[in-house]
Amino acid sequence: MQQELKSELTKQHIVQEAFTLFYEKGFKTTSINDVMKATKMSKGAFYHHYKNKEQLGLEVIELKILKRVYDAMILPLKEQGNAMDILENTFLNRIKSFPFYDKKHGCPMNNLINEIGNYEMSYQLALKKIIEQWKKALIALINQGKNQNEIKKGVPSEAVAIYLISAFEGIRGIRKLYDNDSILDQYISGLSLYLHELKA
Repeated sequence: MQQELKSELTKQHIVQEAFTLFYEKGFKTTSINDVMKATKMSKGAFYHHYKNKEQLGLEVIELKILKRVYDAMILPLKEQGNAMDILENTFLNRIKSFPFYDKKHGCPMNNLINEIGNYEMSYQLALKKIIEQWKKALIALINQGKNQNEIKKGVPSEAVAIYLISAFEGIRGIRKLYDNDSILDQYISGLSLYLHELKA
């Protein structure tokens, strides 16, 4: 049992360091040697836990990327309350809450989608699974809002869900190009107007 715990903690350490390297340097430019250096592990110790970089990449997506998106953008959509308030709180408050580090480096998921989304089928499927979970939760909330007469009945739920995800992910990427939040302020203004148009 002690050995299993030690092994699990070691894997968590590797995944955390790999996530940071992928986020800051990019997936393709990060080598196994970079990960070993960051974790202060020998090659033998590393390969005891992961057979290759692809397997490590998938673990990072499953354990770090999915958790970040789920905790910040999917779980809040499942709260009880006014659907429009939940949408506004989730999308507007989240974009305002990012520290400078996150603004500088963009969205970890979006970075991976742009870098390796068409590079390997296993990555594509893992990243797509996160988007589909997010989309499903949004569609459920929008439909709930329509049923409660908070959102216009004629609003196409799936189209709105895809638009909200795309706009949010897009501005995360665009913000990396700027040294201040003026572009975010414009996004927030535009999103506020768009969400207002959805109200019944």
